[in-house]
Amino acid sequence: MKKSVRILWIIFGSGIAFVLLIFLLANFGLFGKMPSVQQLENPEADLASEIYSADGKLMGKYYSENRSEVKYNEISPNVVNALIATEDERFYEHSGIDVQALGRVIFTAGTQGGGSTLTQQLAKMILGQGGGNKLSRATEKIKEWIVAVKLEKNFTKEEIITLYLNRAPWGNVYGIRNASRTYFQKEPKNLKIEEAAVLIGMLKGFIYEPIRHPKSSRIRRDVVINQMCVTKHHFITAEEAERLKSKPLITNYKKIDENVGIAPYFRSVLAGLLRDWCKSNVNPKTDEPYNLYRDGLKIYTTIDSRMQAYAENAVEAHMPDIQKKLNYSLKLKGDKLWKGRDNIIRAAMKYTERWKTMQEEGIDSADIVKTFHVPVKMKIFSWSGDKNHEKDTFMTPYDSIKYHKQILQTSFTAMDPRTGEVKAWVGGINYKWFKYDHVTASRQVGSTIKPLLYTLAVTDAGYGPDTYIPGGPLTLSGKTISSKGGSMAYCLANSLNGAAWRLIATVGVKRMVDFGKQCGITAKLPPYPSIALGAAEIPMLQMLQAYTMFPNKGYNTPPVYVTRIEDKDGNLIYEFPLSQSKELISESETYTMVKMMQGVIKFGTARRLNAYNIPAEIGGKTGTTNGNTDGWFIGYTPELLAGTWVGCEDPFIPIYSNNSGGAEMAGPNWGSFMSQVYRDKRLPYGEVLQFEQPAEMKNDPIYAESNFENIVKSGDSLNIDENNGSADDFMGDEIENTDRKPLDSGKQKPKPATPKATTSSSQSDYRRKR
Repeated sequence: MKKSVRILWIIFGSGIAFVLLIFLLANFGLFGKMPSVQQLENPEADLASEIYSADGKLMGKYYSENRSEVKYNEISPNVVNALIATEDERFYEHSGIDVQALGRVIFTAGTQGGGSTLTQQLAKMILGQGGGNKLSRATEKIKEWIVAVKLEKNFTKEEIITLYLNRAPWGNVYGIRNASRTYFQKEPKNLKIEEAAVLIGMLKGFIYEPIRHPKSSRIRRDVVINQMCVTKHHFITAEEAERLKSKPLITNYKKIDENVGIAPYFRSVLAGLLRDWCKSNVNPKTDEPYNLYRDGLKIYTTIDSRMQAYAENAVEAHMPDIQKKLNYSLKLKGDKLWKGRDNIIRAAMKYTERWKTMQEEGIDSADIVKTFHVPVKMKIFSWSGDKNHEKDTFMTPYDSIKYHKQILQTSFTAMDPRTGEVKAWVGGINYKWFKYDHVTASRQVGSTIKPLLYTLAVTDAGYGPDTYIPGGPLTLSGKTISSKGGSMAYCLANSLNGAAWRLIATVGVKRMVDFGKQCGITAKLPPYPSIALGAAEIPMLQMLQAYTMFPNKGYNTPPVYVTRIEDKDGNLIYEFPLSQSKELISESETYTMVKMMQGVIKFGTARRLNAYNIPAEIGGKTGTTNGNTDGWFIGYTPELLAGTWVGCEDPFIPIYSNNSGGAEMAGPNWGSFMSQVYRDKRLPYGEVLQFEQPAEMKNDPIYAESNFENIVKSGDSLNIDENNGSADDFMGDEIENTDRKPLDSGKQKPKPATPKATTSSSQSDYRRKR
């Protein structure tokens, strides 16, 4: 052999060896991590995690790529045929790499189309590759070839097509199922030829998206249809192709909107809790913590979709009415309400898309502010708007911020007091417009705190419903107001602030704070006498937990949101333990409180709830902050506990000036919800309609209905406005009790101990409660 020939063979062999070495090194990760054989045998697409209600309804999803998988037999042959005809005609003949197509690309420099097979495109999606410069794409191609060959070795052709269609992106929609649902409102197995051609055509690029680019989309659709005809497989005839191409472009587009669905506020809050769970639990398939947005988890919650709908219905029915009253009240106030509060509007500006966009463009802050004072066309939220509560208008962005801050918000939560399962959760009036969740927000609770104080009067001081709490002058931090007195049941039913002060003087502030913590309140409780009047800012869920002891015979139960989590195949990953209840007060002490809280409904501040014809007995308490800026009602039947709050986002905005308080502001939400729940015979409520009276109390004459009504109505005839004085009247030093008179119970009661006087500084931000 001539030396020159030998050199050529050496060069050729070295080249082959070099290429083999490159492929070998690439396989071992020289150009980046490669998926293992095990990972290829069990490929995991980024799947959306799905949230389900207790009654089996899909509530929504968490995802980075919103994707739902389908099986091969759930995909129309029209989709498969269109895909093969357009993207890989020799798909069933090659083993991952199409040599003929690759040669065509080399000899035509890519002018007659690419050479990537469907399997290579799938490999590209699995590796998350694409883009970059020519050198990086060259190394990526090597990796894609290796993975494509492995895929062909480990999967059937049908499985490869299924994997491809489940991973493929249609813009921001991922997977053939979601694409089919979004553009045609049908499952992929029901797609017609022309519909399949539209979707497969979009894989070429989003410039063929039918909603934004209908002309280009139709042209591309017709190309796909034509390919189905001319391919060697001849999926359709020439006549059929012409007939299909003559059809207009028809879609039935509906964007997947996570602003809607079941309990969007709940799902938003739950996401944070689930992320924490994922961090502390390892996925055995990846040996890494679970990923809420990629692992396709199935999360089963305690929410009942029917009860959730009833809660939302109640809000929709009630909130427009009191918004009208607020609008009238604000109209009378004019510009006085916002005088000196420009800083609030300025702070809100920085959270708007207008501010963020202009800031990213490098525009000076002062110039951005100026644009907020220029009137523009915009949409606003309005109860009098269209079916989505939206309305077109012309105003300045500055005024729109003020306008939306004057929209009343609400929260509503219902839970089973025995199991702790949360059954309904409404965090605001409209999730699209107002993302902030008010169920978890801290607001001053008003007189809804008083049942905890009265409970201590029963348990610690031995008071009963007939214990007389005197009225008369009341001195707090050197200021004197007057309130009438009456039986303890009367004082609670009518929410007398003077009585609450006398009780806090009896049981002590420290005892009240400690008891609140025992009840599950983790929010900071102010160590002042004003805690008796609702000075504390407490989230709704903590208040509901505190109230669970009343319908639950003295047992306190924490709330529960999730029952179990499964993987994408339905295998149980984690089952959440049942909520553990703990006894705080005895059954007889509980019944005493329940009877007094029934007085609130029958004869007191919440008596308007009797108009809702709820068949079960009801106990509860209203609460209102100074100036009517917050309205509360928390109530329960023997089977169900629910609480609701109403107010504006900023607590300086009063609702309207009257003395109805939480009963009118929040009570109707509660009454409407409960009446709907008890009418629905599909729900497990209505079996227990009366609170169970302990055996040892059945012979006590105080609790006989006729006697108890007289006790609840037993109050001083002195007509004194319970809401006189200012907020500062209820803050400051805990006063000496040297002139306190013993309280007179209708029968022998233990004499209350004189509380120890303590001194604390005043809190200027406290707002007096009713």
